[in-house]
Formats: sequence, C-alpha cells, structure tokens
Amino acid sequence: MKNIILVTFFFFIGLSCQEKKKENNNPEVNSTVYYFMRHAEKDRTDLSNKDPELLEIGIERAKKWAIHFESIHLDQIYSTDYKRTQQTAKYIAENKNIVVQSYDPRSLYDSEFKKNTKGKKVLVVGHSNTTPAFVNTILGKDEYQDIQDNNNGNLYIVRIEGNQILASLEVYN
Repeated sequence: MKNIILVTFFFFIGLSCQEKKKENNNPEVNSTVYYFMRHAEKDRTDLSNKDPELLEIGIERAKKWAIHFESIHLDQIYSTDYKRTQQTAKYIAENKNIVVQSYDPRSLYDSEFKKNTKGKKVLVVGHSNTTPAFVNTILGKDEYQDIQDNNNGNLYIVRIEGNQILASLEVYN
C-alpha cells in the first residue's frame, strides 16, 4: 500500500513539474504586454483649465476604445490623475471590471511598476508627450516622437518576452 501511495505521490509531483515547465516555455504566459494610448479628445474652450474633461466626441472615442479592447485580455489599467485620462480609461475599466490605478508620468517604468506588471497585460492611458516617452523608456531608445495635438488615435503595443522587447504602433481614426 505504501508503494502505491509513493508512486501516486511522485506521479503528481512529476505532472506538476511538467505543467510548470510548459508554463515557463510558453511565451504567452511569460510575456508582459503593454498597451499605451493617449486620452481621447478634450475640451479646449477654456485655455486656463489645466484639467479639462472630454468632449462628446472624446467620450464617443473612449467608448470605441472599450469596444476595441473587449476581446483583449487586460489584467491592469493605469491612468494619470487627470480627468481626460481617467474618463478615457473608464469605459474600458467598466467593461473589464478593473479598477483604474493612477501613475505618475514623471516616474516612468520604475522598479515598482515593472514588478507590479511583470507577466501581465496592461493598459496605460497618458498624454501626447508621456505616452511615447513611456514607450521609449521601455525600449531604451527614442523610437517615437510626441503625438501631434490633433491625434487621439494611436495605440502603442509593447511586448516583453525575456530580454526581447517588441513595439508596434497602430493608428485608429
């Protein structure tokens, strides 16, 4: 009887190790994917307002982004503390049942952010200058320029698999 228990025990240990090995060799499991986007169209009627809300067209864009991300798994959503970025992230977060976390665009890709997002699928909503700067920080080179003021449709995708970092840019109107 002891032999049967030992054989069964080692069988399940071996099975567990095989599953762990498969997981470690699966790039989807070990990769970190970041989706970076700028906030949608903001209200520009009051130039002295440093924290404007989205225009109606911006709200419509934010809702379209939520539809775009419906079939994309996300683990976390980050946004700056500004109304326009929070509003842009809101519809995606509601669809995914994810709480939007704030980040400071002055400390991009620090060790805590790396640790908290490793192996996850993460959306980051920022601004015309911070979004490409964040991507460039991860890449370690100046690949992307600031986003033109009238462009609210860029989606940067950065995938990290081991030491390999791949980035792409998709543009939506």
